[in-house]
Parts: sequence; structure tokens; C-alpha cells
Amino acid sequence: MRTGQLVVILALAGATAGPQAPLPAIDPIRAVQNAASFGLGQPIAPGSLIAIFGINLGSGFTLFNSEPLPTSLAGTSVTINGVPAPLVGVSPNQINAQLPWNLPSGGSVPIVVRTAAGSSLPNTVFLTTASPGLFNYTDLSGVNRPAAYNNADGTLPLPASVQIPGYKSRPSRPGEAVVIWCTGLGAVTNTPANGAPGLAQSPYSATLKTPVVLVDGVPANVLYSVLSTQYAGIYQIGIIVPTVGPGDAVPLQIQMNGITTTDQVQMAIGM
Repeated sequence: MRTGQLVVILALAGATAGPQAPLPAIDPIRAVQNAASFGLGQPIAPGSLIAIFGINLGSGFTLFNSEPLPTSLAGTSVTINGVPAPLVGVSPNQINAQLPWNLPSGGSVPIVVRTAAGSSLPNTVFLTTASPGLFNYTDLSGVNRPAAYNNADGTLPLPASVQIPGYKSRPSRPGEAVVIWCTGLGAVTNTPANGAPGLAQSPYSATLKTPVVLVDGVPANVLYSVLSTQYAGIYQIGIIVPTVGPGDAVPLQIQMNGITTTDQVQMAIGM
């Protein structure tokens, strides 16, 4: 035996494995939620964007960079009832993904997160036909504002005094069209592939059922309810603002399948 070979054998004989990376784990309480409404314990509809909470879910913060969405990001993948879930973003404590379309529209199914370290214990996703969530953000005054815009000029439906860098703002007016961004509106015509946006030309991917949109509790005229042609798992609803207001913080809500989004997402209505 050559000296070099003996050195290698002795080195391996005395070697010990390095520390094992911790397994991913899904939070048993926060678990899986609608990525817009974050309704704790609320069931979720196939096709929706979801947020998965836990620990050791990823090695760092990574976002998708192309569509259709990938089913693996930075070594992290997710299966729901055995179906790979398209991923929007991965971080150590949260994964944003799309609930695949080809899942049951009721009951419960297992979800598992996998990383280079191994697989999480299964958690449970509760499914339903529709479970709306309205995307929103908090302005500097602390008011939750909808992800929406005035269709005529692309302005945000905010008080003129509330400015978002890079955007123009003004109150919406009764009788004009507003476009709302949301998720969880359920099945559509011309269903796209998992991880892909809606069809970019007619016939569009329209929801099978029309949501009710409430502005200050008054039903709005819904012009259309379709999947976004730009982003997977995101829907757009076009409405005509009813005669309400004026006010700087008028509740905007979506109602579907017996579920109503919070009245704490508010837009500005002018004269």
C-alpha cells in the first residue's frame, strides 16, 4: 500500500459527518393561508396564491424570475396532495406559491416542503370552491389600501394627500370603472397550466361564478372577473363604483362562497 493511500484511509477512518442541516417544518398554527387575506384557518381554493409559514423552509430569500412559475427554487420544493406547487418566492420562514388547479375543490389534502436537508412532516390544506382575498398594503397613515386602480387613467384610488412613489393618486368617483387585484376566486374557463397566467386573448380565463363586490356595503356592478394575463394565481375584477361616499376610507370587500373579505381594506371615493 502506498503511503498516500494509507493517509487517505486513516483520515476517513477518523472523520465524522458534519452537522446535519435542520429539516423544514410547517408552522402548525399559521400553516397555509390565502396570500392576500391571510385568513387563519380559512379554506383555500385551487388556483389561489398561498403563503406557507414555518422554519427552515429555504436557505435564503429567492424570487421567481420567469413564468410559468418554477416548481423548485433554491433547492426548495412543495407538493400538495402529491402535486408539485408552482413557487413565487422562498425564504427561511415563508414560501409563497400557487395552489395547483388539479386539486379537489373540497376536503383536505397533505402538504410537504422539501429542501436539501429532507422533507417536512405533512401538514393539512383545507380546500373549497372559492375563498376570496383582496391584495392590499398599508399607507403611511396606517390605512389598509386595496391593490386597485382607476381604469380611466391608472391612478390609485387614494386621497390626493396620500402619495405612493412612482404612482399618481386620486379618489375614485361613482359611475367610473375600477380594477381590483385579488386571488381565490375559484375555477375559471380555459384553465391555464399550473404556474401560468390566464389566457392573454379572447376567450379569456373568466371565473365560473361572479363575485359580489361591496363598496361601503353597496353592491357594485361587476363588469368582468378574470385571471390576470400577467401573473399566475392573480385575478382581476372590473367594477363600476356605486353611488356612495364621499370619504377617504370607504370599505371595499369581495364576497364569494359565503366568505366576505375584511372591511378594513379601504379606498377613497370623491364626488
